[in-house]
Amino acid sequence: MRLWVSLTLLAAVLPVGLSLALTPAAAPKDNAQEPAKDPATIRASYRRPDVVPFPSTNPYSEAKSALGRMLFFDPLLSRSKTHSCASCHKPSLSWADGLPRAIGEDPKGLPIRSPTLIDVAFFEPLGWDGKFKDLESVAFGPILSPMNLNMTEPELIARLAAIPGYVDAFNHAFGDGAITRPRIEQSLATFERSIVAGEAPFDRWIKGDESAISASAKQGFELFNGKGRCSSCHSGPSFSDGSFQDIGTAKGHDIGRGRFFPTSAKLKYAFKTPTLRDVARRAPYMHDGSVATLEDVIELYNRGGIERPSRSPDIRPLSLTTDDKKDLIAFLQTLTATAPPVAGIPKLPR
Repeated sequence: MRLWVSLTLLAAVLPVGLSLALTPAAAPKDNAQEPAKDPATIRASYRRPDVVPFPSTNPYSEAKSALGRMLFFDPLLSRSKTHSCASCHKPSLSWADGLPRAIGEDPKGLPIRSPTLIDVAFFEPLGWDGKFKDLESVAFGPILSPMNLNMTEPELIARLAAIPGYVDAFNHAFGDGAITRPRIEQSLATFERSIVAGEAPFDRWIKGDESAISASAKQGFELFNGKGRCSSCHSGPSFSDGSFQDIGTAKGHDIGRGRFFPTSAKLKYAFKTPTLRDVARRAPYMHDGSVATLEDVIELYNRGGIERPSRSPDIRPLSLTTDDKKDLIAFLQTLTATAPPVAGIPKLPR
């Protein structure tokens, strides 16, 4: 069961810099819903919801979110005390890190790119291969990974318990000062669910401001929902249906979701469809950072990828013209929030 928390409430309690796209919506929509064909309904299917989902097992509270924010930015979560969640999910870089592959405590780096946390509340399971069933289960993956934060659960709990300010924060959030793994998970997840896309020119356009985006971008939106077949997976307010698709690029042992479903022909080489919010600000692209620019992304989809049984049926040569490609880029650029999200580091207990 999910509880839906008003973005107006979140805007009132979140720190300055976590901008929220506040638009009226009758009810939350399923991102995977097939949009209707008439232009007005297609536009409406992309309108931002005015609520954020929180699970009934971990409902929103201001105190829990504030605690999660401190933990998110605190390098005490890493063995060396030099890395934090924000090292890979930087607010100023649209909650990613701008690198082809994530780099934690192991300088060799990780085999995958850091995904953005924008609108992460709306998508489960999580991870490029979907290995995390929910946000609560994500936290200790990177914390315990030798390649990432390289911490142990007992040491982390001992560090936090030795700081009176953290004991007070856990007491405020949970009713007593006990510091446990589930409470750390719940606090981080509560804060991360509050990270939503800021208002972009596209949002102003679908609300009726015809001057918000260019004629080229409007044509790109038509291509996005038509000839380009982009909306087959990148649908809804976050521009993702949360599905796992083989787009015909991964090779060898890099089989994504197929690791968990070895007998599935369709999930071999399938990776999670990412949000396109702030996409122009978040190069490089793909799960492994192998595509440098948006122009290269369009070329990749135009070619159609490797033809094989697992390839998505929506991935095939598109025959896009030069103008088509320019229009798609113009449209994708309208998904960038007007002001980049810059959330200052909170005062950390010491």
